[in-house]
Amino acid sequence: MKEKSILITGGTGSLGKALTKHILTKYPEVKRLVIFSRDEQKQFEMEQDFPQKVYPQIRYFIGDVRDQERLERAFTNIDYVIHAAAMKHVHIAEYNPDECVKTNVGGAQNVINAALKTNVERVVALSTDKACAPINLYGATKLTSDKLFIAANNIKGKRNIQFSVVRYGNVMGSNGSVIPFFIKKKKTDGILPITVSSMTRFNISLQGGVDMVMHALDSAWGGEVFVPKIPSYRIVDVAEAIGPECQKPVIGIRPGEKIHEEMITSSDSFFTYDLGKYYVILPQTPNWKTADFISHFNAKKVEEGFSYNSNNNAEWETVDGLRKLIKEFVDPSFSI
Repeated sequence: MKEKSILITGGTGSLGKALTKHILTKYPEVKRLVIFSRDEQKQFEMEQDFPQKVYPQIRYFIGDVRDQERLERAFTNIDYVIHAAAMKHVHIAEYNPDECVKTNVGGAQNVINAALKTNVERVVALSTDKACAPINLYGATKLTSDKLFIAANNIKGKRNIQFSVVRYGNVMGSNGSVIPFFIKKKKTDGILPITVSSMTRFNISLQGGVDMVMHALDSAWGGEVFVPKIPSYRIVDVAEAIGPECQKPVIGIRPGEKIHEEMITSSDSFFTYDLGKYYVILPQTPNWKTADFISHFNAKKVEEGFSYNSNNNAEWETVDGLRKLIKEFVDPSFSI
């Protein structure tokens, strides 16, 4: 990271702020860290936590990933780009599909074009478990985004640039996620609505998400989809951990929602390798030799037909374990 310039699209989001804290703390020799987002209020608030007087490396840049010209200006003299900007709420995307497509698909292509034009060295794009075998528009747009970033390695020519993707599950405590929602509902009306009692999800901490991005920045050869080995939780256990005394009515599944999430399908298994801490789905047409990748990382091929689903996971969060995680990563005032 020494003397490198980094830009985070959607940098005022939960993961963007966690990445900012991590980079400025662990890599103080970073040359420049640019927070690129379209919400001036969020940038104003973030600047209170990360002021330029204390962190002279940081810059705040208003812009939208829909605007390629603005991206090109922001990417000038940038070495690494972390693409976190997206429309992420499933039901909002279902109701506003054209807006979701413009941001998640058009924005992804704009990031690629701007990176190629400005000689960025590395781009890591954030994906989601909902991009795997998608049934909702949000997931479909993120799968399309993933494919665009993977294929971008085929059109880079002689440029020294690598595009890769990191895919993970629900980030514990992120904006709009279930745990902060349940904590708020517990305080306001004591009712924690359950969509479906059997629902499961993958769970990753903000730091876990940060670590994945940093791993991809450091290790990617171009075209990989990195997937973390993380535990699952049952939605009823989350509700019990937060509000054992609360009412928990079952309200039914929402538009575009899955009962269980998946990060690797059985069809992906033909190109999936075990790296130890992570799985990686390799590109079907890499511009490097797969045998060299396997040898370099001591990668182990998964069995054909392998799938990674939140319902068939080997590792599960418990009610007590969730309470400890909530206190550590989400709300320090939470009573265990």
